Amino acid sequence: MDSLLREYVARAAAFERAAHDIFGHHEGSPSRVVILDESYSLLEDLSISQDDLMRQALRCVESALYRASHVMAWAAFMDFFEQTLASDGLVAVRAARPDWKHTASIEELREYESEFSLITLAQTLGITTKNEMKALQALLNKRNQCAHPSSFSPGLNDALGYISEVLHYFRLLKGRSPTSP
Repeated sequence: MDSLLREYVARAAAFERAAHDIFGHHEGSPSRVVILDESYSLLEDLSISQDDLMRQALRCVESALYRASHVMAWAAFMDFFEQTLASDGLVAVRAARPDWKHTASIEELREYESEFSLITLAQTLGITTKNEMKALQALLNKRNQCAHPSSFSPGLNDALGYISEVLHYFRLLKGRSPTSP
């Protein structure tokens, strides 16, 4: 009896995976979140905080909280991005921006410098190319539309596309570090 139950559970799980695979290719289907979740699982080396924030972004999509999903995905990315900037102990940041007074820690940078400024600085430090910098600034702009009152009302496809693009930049920038200007 126990083996029969396990067989039914295994069949049900296989059916669910197959259904998500089929429906995940149709626009507007919530099953697309499952496919994105699989893409997310390919990322390694995220901090506990970054992993938690990305999982929250995916749960927001599952709950049709699309504006919130943008905000959470961006928060995860910025944590990763700021750690990348600080990977040399902020030596390159201080060399590139000697007029910035609050560079003792990444927490100070978060408090006193805008995300836009940090993204711009990344190009100067060789972490991003000019095109990557512009793409990240566009992602930040979209996050701002979601985090502040605006007429922007993203749907499922917008949220999935945004998270997918954020995941792309996690993979793309992984392993990069600042170089002194």
